[in-house]
Amino acid sequence: MGLLRIMIPPKFQLLALLAFAVAMFFLENQIQKLEESRGKLERAIARHEVREIEQRHTQGGLREREAPSAADSEDVVVIYNRVPKTASTSFTNIAYDLCGKNHYHVLHINTTKNNPVMSMQDQVRFVKNVTEWREMKPAIYHGHVSFLDFTKFGVKKKPIYINVIRDPIERLVSYYYFLRFGDDYRPGLRRRKQGDKKTFDECVSAGGSDCAPEKLWLQIPFFCGHYSECWNVGSHWALEQAKYNLVNEYLLVGVTEELEDFVMMLEAALPRFFRGATELYRTGKKSHLRKTSEKKPPTKESIAKLQQSAIWKMENEFYEFALEQFQFVRAHAVREKDGELYLLAQNFFYEKIYPKTN
Repeated sequence: MGLLRIMIPPKFQLLALLAFAVAMFFLENQIQKLEESRGKLERAIARHEVREIEQRHTQGGLREREAPSAADSEDVVVIYNRVPKTASTSFTNIAYDLCGKNHYHVLHINTTKNNPVMSMQDQVRFVKNVTEWREMKPAIYHGHVSFLDFTKFGVKKKPIYINVIRDPIERLVSYYYFLRFGDDYRPGLRRRKQGDKKTFDECVSAGGSDCAPEKLWLQIPFFCGHYSECWNVGSHWALEQAKYNLVNEYLLVGVTEELEDFVMMLEAALPRFFRGATELYRTGKKSHLRKTSEKKPPTKESIAKLQQSAIWKMENEFYEFALEQFQFVRAHAVREKDGELYLLAQNFFYEKIYPKTN
């Protein structure tokens, strides 16, 4: 007897195929949802395990050789070796406004005649103060002092360096008028060049010393540090050392033109000091206090003349280097929406934590 063949009409075959495809799609969708749920559960378990570990460490403490003591959480020092005329006073005002609320100290490093280079004995004293003056911790030190490498003095825990730099010609123009007319921070204070009415353009045209290209050489040596070569105007070694220090020794270096972003990122990275800084910068009356008086923008001719110098090219190269680094860090930390800046949420978590806890 032959086999009985059942002929299924093509229309039903198509319907069956569609039904099978729908069923497979539904099944894959459910599997994907299960995978997502499993991932969420694993992350939740991991976060719970991390919290348990942190809680045990907080309650029971760790042996000294295993982890820092509780007091070390307050053993933090930030050094802001501020470059003149880079909005440093505006930023420092924020630190002073927040120190009482956030419970830290602010200390101004006032050097004789604003000399940015310390003697060897003063370097030793300063390092000793910063590292051993426990009554003043946590603290922010600020002043017009060039970078100082604490590792040279055998220090195990270095301070956190931050700074802000500015377009070199704009900084020089601001400083030029500041020496003649002061600013709105202390309007009654007599400045060194007070009474000199010559404009910056007139100075450049006459080849004056106060607007000479050599006066641009400041931001590089401030980051280069306390080496003699740092202060040799036009030194390529100093430029490369300044770049190295900026990347390896500074937590964050902002630019004057984007100061709000700098403040916001510091608040995220160092909330112990800068909690509330962004709101204060946006709304506070003192944060934008200091502005140079009688400042006149230079002409294109004056700018072009300065840009012909090798010194400007080096200082500008350093500024562009710092700007690129800052923008790189910012791109991974901040987003803009509807004209407002906001910080990105934490984008990592811990998982597969072993051994498992009971």
